[in-house]
Amino acid sequence: MKFSIGDKIILKRTGEEGSVAAYINEQMLEVEVNGTHFPVYTDEIDHPYLEWFTNKVRPGKKGMPEQLPVEKEKLRQQRLAKGVYLSFLPVFRMDEFEDVVDYVKVYLLNELPSAVQFKYDIRLQNQSEFRHEGTLRAFGDIYLHNVPFTDMSAQPRFHWQLKDAMNEEMATMEDILRIRPAKLFEHINNLLQKNEATFSYLLIEDFELKKEEEKPEKFVVPAPKPRTINLQNLAQHMDGPKYEIDLHIEKLVPNRRGLSNADIMKLQLDTLQKYLQLAVVHRQDRMVVIHGVGEGVLRDAVHKALKEHKEVKRYEPVYHGGATEVFFKR
Repeated sequence: MKFSIGDKIILKRTGEEGSVAAYINEQMLEVEVNGTHFPVYTDEIDHPYLEWFTNKVRPGKKGMPEQLPVEKEKLRQQRLAKGVYLSFLPVFRMDEFEDVVDYVKVYLLNELPSAVQFKYDIRLQNQSEFRHEGTLRAFGDIYLHNVPFTDMSAQPRFHWQLKDAMNEEMATMEDILRIRPAKLFEHINNLLQKNEATFSYLLIEDFELKKEEEKPEKFVVPAPKPRTINLQNLAQHMDGPKYEIDLHIEKLVPNRRGLSNADIMKLQLDTLQKYLQLAVVHRQDRMVVIHGVGEGVLRDAVHKALKEHKEVKRYEPVYHGGATEVFFKR
């Protein structure tokens, strides 16, 4: 049966009415039903005029129309092997003397006997271009979006996640699909040669059971034995205390080549902490820290460290702000 663009149609499987939106090839049309566009095979649709006629009372007759035998509802014929697929439909346009692909329509096909919960995200150069999630009925399909052919040639990544909507014991499946440009052109050439409309990628053949989580064996961790620290022995193995330390980097290392600003700051603050601890161990009452004036970055970091040190009683600037005198608790 032939159809033209704009013809009214009815879906044999569901009884929904729509219209023909575009011609794809001899076996497939694009239809619009309730505002949604999707491809169908011509054997899945019919003209609605016969149904309109049979649902009306014939002129000159009274009462109910004659009862017609009810045709059993047919399930959509399975087009692909069992599994869930991502399907691509190239849409062509005339460019001077030849047809070229303008954009690609993306569909999600469910050829499993159970509903599937899905999450879909297409990313181009690590940026999300389109996201969608929902539930796809058994043996159903859904139109997702259009992808410009220039974006398809840039190797977008199709992130997908699938879950059995009816069985919580099944594991969630997820992965990333990427189509290389050479493979994309190969698919399009094959479609033209075989007079087909779409090419598809199998995402999963079926769901798998969740793996049982291995439970770790229970064991008791023995409490660590308390240990004592002899401060006199500790002091013998450490550098001697200083009443004045200079944190300028040229005083700490012979060559600063290869050190970043963050490395320099860490070395300066580690040196400060080292001599603060030595001062506490040797019961110093005060110490001077030279940090320079500059932009004040090192000075602020030194003051913050002194403020957080529990053995520092107070501190105050000296040497016209180029150093800080520290007073310890006694």
